[in-house]
Amino acid sequence: MKKRPFWINKIEQGWLRRPIVWLSGVRRVGKTTIANMFADAKYLNCDLPSVARRLEDPETFYSSIDNGSIVIFDEIHRLPDPSSLLKIGADIFPDLKILATGSSTLAATKKFRDSLTGRKISIYLTPVLWNECVTHFGIKELDKRLLHGGLPEPLLSIKKEPFFFTEWIDSFYARDIQELFSVRNRTGFIQLLHLLLRQSGGLIDFTQLAKLSSLSRPTVKAHVEAMTIAHAVFLLPPFHGSGRREITRKPKCYAFDTGFVSFIKGWDSIREDDRGLLWEHLVLDTLRTIERENNLFFWRDKSGREIDFVIKKDRHNVDVFECKVNPANFSLKTLKVFREIYPHGRNICISPNISESYQIRKENFSVEFHSLQSIII
Repeated sequence: MKKRPFWINKIEQGWLRRPIVWLSGVRRVGKTTIANMFADAKYLNCDLPSVARRLEDPETFYSSIDNGSIVIFDEIHRLPDPSSLLKIGADIFPDLKILATGSSTLAATKKFRDSLTGRKISIYLTPVLWNECVTHFGIKELDKRLLHGGLPEPLLSIKKEPFFFTEWIDSFYARDIQELFSVRNRTGFIQLLHLLLRQSGGLIDFTQLAKLSSLSRPTVKAHVEAMTIAHAVFLLPPFHGSGRREITRKPKCYAFDTGFVSFIKGWDSIREDDRGLLWEHLVLDTLRTIERENNLFFWRDKSGREIDFVIKKDRHNVDVFECKVNPANFSLKTLKVFREIYPHGRNICISPNISESYQIRKENFSVEFHSLQSIII
């Protein structure tokens, strides 16, 4: 079992703030494995009918657990009334530490009639971070992580197996989409998913997607919302404010995993031109774990100039993140335009080919160069 200290610590920090930690992520991303890393925890697989029967009386169940113990409800959304179970645990037995896992956010099912506001911390479990690949999975080849993706099974496989990806997509539709969202048009939904995987990292155009998928525009928007809730895609909004020529509406759509992007594109190796886009995905995963998602943006103007990621720190400071496989390719051209509008904040270049962080000053701009390992600490 590979160690995952970053996520264990993140969950434990969550318990210091709230009695419930909601750990969500796509299927087979490693939620159950992480849940089983807590020694002496009371683990319950909510897929099992015997567990569901035992939890029909939450008060009696919780009374049998020692104060201060860890209770894990794996795949809790399979239960008929999961929100009531969690609410009783948080309100009546506040000394317990509860970890609940699921493939989607709490918004995925009507079973969660209570959003558990004030009782929970939500954590999104990304595919294996590049930092974890290097330190805990023994994988130091960037191209392997980009090609195989970050789900543990294909990541650790010597050879990329197409069957894993086709089977995962089928299971994702059947278990996470059809059951939770009552989507019946399997062909249309999967075709749309393929389109989004193929276009990952680009601006999303609902009208064009509707034409290509033979679905109506409202249906496309509903399906994309379901995919977002189920963590299959992430919509990154544009940052805008004072600039008159800024993109203000269309978000960028990123697929959840580089392995699926390369699979849908039919790649069996990573070309030089593709490496930069896939590296953006890995940087985005890390930024989502260390920053609040509602502070995370990209920036583009109508001349096509673009900043990969923008993080709004406060009212006056905006940090810029540029992703470069080769840090020598970093250019000040777009940064100058952006900083004319938003002058305050850090300028950061993230590269996998930096062993030690450094800073340069050029044309009155200070730019920091970091690896992902250094910004996650």
